[in-house]
Amino acid sequence: MEFWKKLLLNFRPIKLRRFLGSLFYPMKRDLLERRFLLSQQVFAEIGNIFKAETIPGGAKFYFEKVELEICFLAADFVRVNWQPGVEPIPYAMAGQDWPEIKVEFQSMRDRWIITSPALRVIVNIDGSLTWQNHQSEIIREELPPQLKTAGWLHQAKLRPEERIYGLGERAAPLNLRTPQSYLMWNYDAGGKYGIGTDPLYLCIPLYMGLHESGSYLIFYENSYKATFSFNGFAAADFEGGALRYYFSIGSPAQLLDRYTQLTGRPALPPRWVLGYHQSRWGYETEQAVREVAEGFKTHNLPLSAIHLDIDCQEGFRAFTIDPDRFPKLTDFNQELVERGVHLIAIVNPGVKADRRSELFEEGRSQEVFCKSTNGKLIIAPVWPGLCAFPDFTNPQARHWWSRQYEYLLDLGFTGFWHDMNEPGIFVLWGDPSLPPHSTRHFLEGRGGNHLEAHNVYGLLQAEAAYEALKEYKPEHRPFIVSRAGWAGLQRYAWTWTGDIETSWSGLRVTITTVLNLGLSGIPYSGADIGGFKGDPSAELYLRWFQMSCFLPFFRTHSANNVKPRTPWSFGEPTLSIAREFLWLRDRLIPYLYTLTWETNQTGHPLVRPLFWADSNNPQLWDVEDAFYLGDALLVAPIVEEGATSRSIILPQGHWYHFWDNALLAGGNQIDIAAPIEQIPVFIKAGSVLPMTENQQLVLHIYPPVTGVGGGRVYSDAGDGYGAWRLDEFYLQRHDNSLQLTWRKQGNYPFPDQKVQLYFHGLNVQKVWVDTQEVPCQNNHLELEQFHQISYQLLAED
Repeated sequence: MEFWKKLLLNFRPIKLRRFLGSLFYPMKRDLLERRFLLSQQVFAEIGNIFKAETIPGGAKFYFEKVELEICFLAADFVRVNWQPGVEPIPYAMAGQDWPEIKVEFQSMRDRWIITSPALRVIVNIDGSLTWQNHQSEIIREELPPQLKTAGWLHQAKLRPEERIYGLGERAAPLNLRTPQSYLMWNYDAGGKYGIGTDPLYLCIPLYMGLHESGSYLIFYENSYKATFSFNGFAAADFEGGALRYYFSIGSPAQLLDRYTQLTGRPALPPRWVLGYHQSRWGYETEQAVREVAEGFKTHNLPLSAIHLDIDCQEGFRAFTIDPDRFPKLTDFNQELVERGVHLIAIVNPGVKADRRSELFEEGRSQEVFCKSTNGKLIIAPVWPGLCAFPDFTNPQARHWWSRQYEYLLDLGFTGFWHDMNEPGIFVLWGDPSLPPHSTRHFLEGRGGNHLEAHNVYGLLQAEAAYEALKEYKPEHRPFIVSRAGWAGLQRYAWTWTGDIETSWSGLRVTITTVLNLGLSGIPYSGADIGGFKGDPSAELYLRWFQMSCFLPFFRTHSANNVKPRTPWSFGEPTLSIAREFLWLRDRLIPYLYTLTWETNQTGHPLVRPLFWADSNNPQLWDVEDAFYLGDALLVAPIVEEGATSRSIILPQGHWYHFWDNALLAGGNQIDIAAPIEQIPVFIKAGSVLPMTENQQLVLHIYPPVTGVGGGRVYSDAGDGYGAWRLDEFYLQRHDNSLQLTWRKQGNYPFPDQKVQLYFHGLNVQKVWVDTQEVPCQNNHLELEQFHQISYQLLAED
């Protein structure tokens, strides 16, 4: 009897419709696309320059077949625009007004030189470009671009030692200079992916080059499908559009600052988002969610959010909640929020094509769905069955979509999870998305096809949601996590690394994926702890959990056909160790929240490669199994089965071992123990690390060996757009004395009556607070606000 029940469940009508749709849709797609496959690309030489003229901040050049415009947006930041081609719609742009930059223009017989105080670009008569720094060192040499029937091929020379980073989300080594090519085409990995799978869900045509003469960043403002490769040459091959790109030189920090000045600073999230998130495809009833929430309470595990997957919906339909399985959701949501737990609702873009659906009929009457070249709706199979897809390149569609969030907000949801928004479609073969050539898009009124609109689809859905949340809940900061996106997504949403496989290699590649996302301007990401589809061993789960404790997005998620993945489901000692890391994460919130403010101000990622602060050190260029969290923490996860120690290259300077305060000299490789209850974590000497204990601020002082250091704490109400404050702490050490100075700005009241200070790696003999001597026991102080503290240390320190 049980066998027949399972058989009937597997042949539910909705599953049958999905299967038939995944069979017939690709047939229809291929029929629509057939006529476009006959055309072949023809490359044309651009010819030589026959005329050049100056423009404000740059120059314009006329070739026999193309035009080139070079404009300095800043002394170290240049926009390059080759025509002809479809001009990009500025979806990635943040609307920054750039002041006019004064440059020098020199005209020579076979080349032209444009110079700013920081950068020189040499335009050769054949269209090749040479970029030099202010010391006349060559940073990059570009070949003349090649104009195709549709699109451009752009190439540059690569130095033997040059490394390449970025390109958005990649299941690849940190250094992308491999024999593999990389496709710019947001792609649903189909339930599971591993190392080498390409493309993935969030592609960004940006990369950072690093070599002995310095580092540079190049961003192509072109959303068309493209292929990037780094075999001898750095090649970007676009299937349409103009060749417009932005070039900058400087340190990695300077490059990300410039890029996010162009595409927008990351939004400041609500504070609660930095806590732990629990998710599973399978929390399909209020009772199931309640049991999970109660489990965290029973086991003394901090919890910030629970995510509901598609099984909470009515027939998997967007903007619905099954009332039979969640009968009192508003009350339940309120109950959870009072306990500090936020409920996150999933939203997929596919709208079930059903005449009985009010949402579908409304969208169809307003003509906001994607259509083919024959004027008919594109209908394709996703979770609800056959679906229509909003054309988010139409402002009316974005406005219509944004109104749908009000219903879920009224139910008490405080965040949204965008999935399947590449957009992903169920197919038995071929590309799992809309027909690239035969899908027509509004594209702000000028029109175009899916080759151009595909990569910005998830970005524009996130924009619509972000604007909706700001309108309906203006007192709260929006929280959206989006699987797909493009340049500028950081203005609206977080992301995660999708359906990574359950394996040790999946754990390892997560580090490089998150690092390259950060170097592509996407600072808020993380992975499904333990992998999406599979049953991790207790060891793999725990090592993944320990690493994720130090990633911005700290979430466990898994498929519905795997074992439960809560900390207590693995028994002891896993539960107790996971508890320690959950509470460590909770204590680190002041530091993490300060990093989100810094990211909002500078665009710097929270998670950074080890070369971030010392890009002149080639030893650090290929380190892909460790990372910085901000400036103060260095994290070295365990990514090998059975390992209880590992080696790590410590960058220059001195480092305190987080677990025992041992002081270690940097600039060399060390071996460090890593028992199952720990992973190696180091604190940079000279750091002031803000943490919290029992809801009180604690400053952990890791003094410099010599010289200066410091740290800061950003505070506000934790949400909204009200008052704020920044407390900055400066350290200065002279032999056996140490000074700590506190400076304040902003009008938000200091949240604690007293602050605790712990001093690590030294022994304090005497302490003066604002010239008055006070007792200090066990290197610990508890004080009210102060201006300056002076410490006398024992001579042996």
